[in-house]
Amino acid sequence: MDVLTERSSRVVSFARLHRAATRREQGRFLVEGPNAVTAAVETGRAQVVLVGEDDAERHRDVLARAGDAGLDVLLLTERAVGKLADATTPPGVFAVCELLDAPLADVLGGGPTLVAVAVEPSEPGNAGTIIRCADAMGADAVVFLGDAVDPHNGKCVRASAGSVFHLPVARERSVDDGLAALRGAGLTLLATTADGELALPEAGEVLAAPTAWLFGNEAHGLPPAVAAAADHRVSIPIKGRAESLNLATAAAICLYESARAN
Repeated sequence: MDVLTERSSRVVSFARLHRAATRREQGRFLVEGPNAVTAAVETGRAQVVLVGEDDAERHRDVLARAGDAGLDVLLLTERAVGKLADATTPPGVFAVCELLDAPLADVLGGGPTLVAVAVEPSEPGNAGTIIRCADAMGADAVVFLGDAVDPHNGKCVRASAGSVFHLPVARERSVDDGLAALRGAGLTLLATTADGELALPEAGEVLAAPTAWLFGNEAHGLPPAVAAAADHRVSIPIKGRAESLNLATAAAICLYESARAN
């Protein structure tokens, strides 16, 4: 089997997928790491798998799954691995996949009962963690509203630990249109705010109904107009001296409480 170098036309083309504009143009994206590659293969999203020639043995289970799925597996030199890698410590295994965007209308048309909504998230690691938490807690979908980070960003995909392939992720540029669509699907909108009138431990009855949790930007939280538009503003009681919780932690707590209520 030929080993692709960093100068190979295919490696050069795949490396360009680190850019959002190229991802949109080509309709595909690059993932790395055994969790993401395995999830891509198992969900039928992977188009081709690549592995460093010195990394093939430790990823033999992933490569076996790819082979069983009828996918081509291409070998890479160490320098080619470095060219494709986005992680600080390259795991040495990659997959090129078709984009994951799900139309919001399709997501909401299936009668979801729990949706995690990130309003203008800007930090890809937190966005990926929300997707992972939503998957773990049995949410039906994740929705990004407004000027949001691309869920196909390498850091976002890695933070999701493969969960980005497990549940639909929809994007809507208009926050107002997105909120209207969520409400139109029969979901109760819950805004996470520090001074919410409803404390999370007392929200069991509300959480038992179909709900959409609204999580704000890491730096600024939810815009006041978005919080005001929600059906309830929910606060997470803090017992200790911490001033607040970060976005990913707050999302994990809220989604866990929703899972317990259903």
